[in-house]
Amino acid sequence: MFFHQIGALLSDDMVGKRVCLRGWIYRRSVVGGKAFVRVRDSTGVIQVVVDEAVLGEELVKTLKDIGLEASVEACGTVTKQPRAPTGYEVVADYFRILGYSRDFPIKGGEGVEYLLDNRHLVIRSPKYAAIWKIKHTILDAGREWFKKDGWWEVTPPILTASACEGGATLFPVQYFEKQAYLSQSAQLYLEVMIFSLEKVWSLTPSFRAEQSRTRRHLAEYWHLEAEAAWYDMNDMMRVVESLVSHIVNRVLEERRRELDALGRNVDSLKTAVETPYPRVKYDEAIEILQKKGVDIKWGSDLGADEERLLTQEFDRPFFVTHFPKEVKSFYMKLDPEDPRVVLGFDLLAPEGYGEVVGGSQREDDYDKLLQRIVENGYNVDDYKWYLDLRKYGSVAHSGFGLGIERLLMWIAGLEHIRDAIPFPRFRGRIYP
Repeated sequence: MFFHQIGALLSDDMVGKRVCLRGWIYRRSVVGGKAFVRVRDSTGVIQVVVDEAVLGEELVKTLKDIGLEASVEACGTVTKQPRAPTGYEVVADYFRILGYSRDFPIKGGEGVEYLLDNRHLVIRSPKYAAIWKIKHTILDAGREWFKKDGWWEVTPPILTASACEGGATLFPVQYFEKQAYLSQSAQLYLEVMIFSLEKVWSLTPSFRAEQSRTRRHLAEYWHLEAEAAWYDMNDMMRVVESLVSHIVNRVLEERRRELDALGRNVDSLKTAVETPYPRVKYDEAIEILQKKGVDIKWGSDLGADEERLLTQEFDRPFFVTHFPKEVKSFYMKLDPEDPRVVLGFDLLAPEGYGEVVGGSQREDDYDKLLQRIVENGYNVDDYKWYLDLRKYGSVAHSGFGLGIERLLMWIAGLEHIRDAIPFPRFRGRIYP
């Protein structure tokens, strides 16, 4: 018995052919002596019609009361049926229940916490299948871009001895007789790798023990990061916009069906394919916000609310650059023309989504980097190896980090970042 995937059956070319399929019951109803069973697999949903005149009254009676998500297999003839949910159905001459499902706990209308407790069942739905497929294409397109542009993929560690972004958001772990931390970013290790490979990138999980629980924050997320020797800030911004443009274009080409299923307005994504992206200095961003009535002063960091307001000014992703040094990390290079600010940038997605990429030119001078480490109150001994990079053949270099789930959240038009990852981790949530 040869089983077709359901997605392959949703075509006029298949009408009149006898096929076999298998999957899980997504919806079902019984009218008269017929059961109308919507079966889903990883590729789509199709209605299977089970007629008691063909397959018996007992089977139709069983299907009337069967639980959702029971696994089944069926064979029959494909017909075109405009009233069917996907326009096609299979009139069954064979139907078998493989795995029963008793009282499936997701019935609709449940609260967020209940759904998170049952996440292992919730994410079976076609909605999440569409999200995971878009995410797959994002990852595949990112890897494709780096390969074509001559970058090397590397594998930095997840366990680290020191902080990258600040000690307040570290997850400590016991490492034999010592204390170590889960990585906040691969950046410092990628900087090591540029001295042998020049242009490197990695895709790793990152961990941030932030206390905030907003629609944009996760404690564990996937981090696409890159670092390149000889690149200044502007060089790296060009890399970022080319990469993001390529990813969006691939999703539009390959995942239109999934975007439509999620109700995404694809017209708003098409502008993101066009580069270069606008560039706005922090000073100008503050002026824009002040004109909008926001009580913000120079030197303040941009939070989610401020970023959302800024995105109203643009119909595509845009860069904010030259932030005050006090609100950015110690490794960012100070602007020689204005040492109050760093040569750093954030890429903000439009439609209120905000930051999806953060990057900078790195400080390549030993003494200046040492001073910044001390100013931030870090233990210099923890960064001896990192400082060594500035002692032995230091070069100008830059890099960035892209949050995969934040990028997916924007591209797919999701309301909350928890829907961008199968098992979201944030404050108070580690189950299942």
